[in-house]
Amino acid sequence: MGKTLLKTAALAAVAGAIAFSPVSDAQAQKVKWKMQAAFASTLAHLGPAGQRIADDITTMSGGKFSVKFFEPGALIPPLECFDAVSKGSVESCYTTPGYHTGKYPGLAFMTAVPFGPGLGEFLGWQWHGGGQEIASKIYAKHNLVSTPCGAIGPETSGWFKEPVPNLEALKGLKMRFFGLGAKVMTKIGVSTQLLAGADIYPALERGVIDATEFSMPNMDISLGFYQVAKNNYYPGWHQQVSIGEFLSNKEKHDALSETNKRIVEVGCKSNMLTEYAETEAQNFGAMQKMKNDYGVTNRRWTDDQLAVFEKAWNEVVAEESAKDATFKEFADSYYAFRKGYKIWGEAQALKPTYLD
Repeated sequence: MGKTLLKTAALAAVAGAIAFSPVSDAQAQKVKWKMQAAFASTLAHLGPAGQRIADDITTMSGGKFSVKFFEPGALIPPLECFDAVSKGSVESCYTTPGYHTGKYPGLAFMTAVPFGPGLGEFLGWQWHGGGQEIASKIYAKHNLVSTPCGAIGPETSGWFKEPVPNLEALKGLKMRFFGLGAKVMTKIGVSTQLLAGADIYPALERGVIDATEFSMPNMDISLGFYQVAKNNYYPGWHQQVSIGEFLSNKEKHDALSETNKRIVEVGCKSNMLTEYAETEAQNFGAMQKMKNDYGVTNRRWTDDQLAVFEKAWNEVVAEESAKDATFKEFADSYYAFRKGYKIWGEAQALKPTYLD
C-alpha cells in the first residue's frame, strides 16, 4: 500500500473514531424542560424554592439543561401534576407528594406525618431507611420519578374565626386540611377538603370553609388569612416537617445524561437545606408581626387536646393499614425506623431550657 493510501486510511480511521467516540455529557445534550409549580412565586419560601431549583439546574448545567418555571395553573391545574407529568403533558412539576393522596394515601408519608420527628430523623428514614424506595416503586408504575426537593419546618395547625373552646366545637366545621392530618380531623368530626394555596382565602372569606390550615406564619401572612380569622393555633402536630418534590416524567428523566441527573439530585438537596434554614429563621418574627400588627391571637392546643389528636392518628394508621397494603408498607417502614432511631434520640435528649 502506498504512503498516500496509508495516510488516507489512517485519517479516515481517526475521523471515524472521533465521530463514534463518547462525548462529554454537556456536549451530548441540550435539554429544555417546562416545570409547572404548585406554589406561586409570590408565596414566601415555597414559591422561591420552586424558582430556585429551576434556576440552579439551568445555571449548574451551563444552560445545557434548561428548566423553566411556570406559575400554578399556567400549564395545568396545580393539583393535577401526577397525571400530567405521567402522560408527558409537562416534563416536570415542583409540588409535594401530599397532593397525590387521592391516588395513594400512603404517599403523604413522603411529605409529612402527624406527630412526626424533626428534619434529621425524617430524612434519615426517607433517604436511608427505605421511605424513598417504597415511593419510587409507586411512581415508576406511573412513568414518574420523584426527587425530594424542598423542606420546611413546623407549621401551624389552623386559622379559626372564633377561639375553639373545646374539640366538640370542631364537629361539623368545614375546614381546608392537608395530607394525613386531614384524616385525623375527619375522624374527630371535621368536614375536610384539600384546596390549593391560592384558592383558600376566597373560600374562607365567602364562608365556603369555616377554617383552614396551610403552612407557617411567614407564608400564611402573604395569603391574608388574618383578615378573616384572628385565631391561629399551634403546634403544627400534623406537619412538624414538610417535604416537597421535583416530579419528573420517567422517560424524560431516564433520557437525561448522568451529569444532568446528578445536577437534579444535588440541586434538590441544596434547595432543601436552604429552604429549611430560611423558614426556621423567619417564622418567629412573623408570629410577632401577626400579633402586633394584625391583631392575631396565637393560641396553643392543650396537652389533653393534643392527646386526642394523637389517639385519632394512631387509629387512622391502624385502619388505613388494614385496608391499604401500600399505606401499611409505608407505615411499617416508618415506625420501624423510628423505633430504632429512639435508641440514638433518647441518648442525645436534653431537658429543654428557655431564654428569658
